[in-house]
Amino acid sequence: MNKFEQRILQVTGANTISNIETLQTLWGGYGALLRVSLVGGLYRSVITKQIDLPDFSEKEAHPRGWDTQLSHARKLKSYQVELAWYEQYASLCDENHKVPQCIDSAREGQSMMFILEDLAAVGYPNALSSPTEAAIYAGLSWLASFHAHFMNVAPKGLWDEGTYWHLNTRPDELAVLQDQTLKQAANDIDLLLSNSKYQTLVHGDAKLANFCFSNSHQIAAAVDFQYVGRGCGMKDVALFLSSVLTFEETPKQVETYLQHYFRELTSSLEQFQPSLDAEDVVATWMKLYPVAWADFQRFVKGWSPDHWKINPFTESLTEQAISLLPALKRELLSRR
Repeated sequence: MNKFEQRILQVTGANTISNIETLQTLWGGYGALLRVSLVGGLYRSVITKQIDLPDFSEKEAHPRGWDTQLSHARKLKSYQVELAWYEQYASLCDENHKVPQCIDSAREGQSMMFILEDLAAVGYPNALSSPTEAAIYAGLSWLASFHAHFMNVAPKGLWDEGTYWHLNTRPDELAVLQDQTLKQAANDIDLLLSNSKYQTLVHGDAKLANFCFSNSHQIAAAVDFQYVGRGCGMKDVALFLSSVLTFEETPKQVETYLQHYFRELTSSLEQFQPSLDAEDVVATWMKLYPVAWADFQRFVKGWSPDHWKINPFTESLTEQAISLLPALKRELLSRR
């Protein structure tokens, strides 16, 4: 029995470990996500995220060739951020934006481990490879509640700017971006999102794969908080939609999803932020919706120019955002 297994037994009060199942390996060979089944104690099972931080020279090659010291440093910081999230913030979340609770965490040398509540054991057994209509609405409801709850919360220990594609952390992808119009607009796009008068905590990697769902798919919980930090909520909404749309939907259907998010956001703001003008939050972020898409498009087109998420739908939103930049910048400057 290794030291981490001993730690699991100690903090859960279990007698023995009956099974260890590898759910997935972590990106780039940084460790593994495990389900540990237990006998006795407080939990039938827990999820452990075991991270072994390799030296840069020892890490696995990136499938698209993005193997740089900068990308390695970004990944290492992401696990430190996740540790801060589970230790300081996860317990603040409620059932409307459920996250796994951190039972324990440990770090020794280049190794880290989070022992987390198993969402499958508390009503969220479904991880989906393709979305259902109910799951799309549930994911957007989760994001709305999360964004309202953490509006104007300082990102202590988290990313100063959340999301894994944030401009300042992606100079390599920007350097090779061939879309010159988008490249020239990148700083202004980032400026508008980073200086929106309403900032919250964003999940930062809010794709379908990072949600678990109830049996009906009508309630969601979220995992994987490596890129949580300060930001405009539209960043999460754009990424989530990019992970659930086929890009063959009608404009009306996409608008239905967006309006659902804003209705849920309004309701959640009334609960968590009654002193805020919910209508103004919605109006402000609605203008930034295409800008958030353009921000993500800037990353994707530099990272993987032939990616399927580059399509007429995303290109149209990017063009819309670029056309709006002058007016939005004037509006921003008028507030300063």
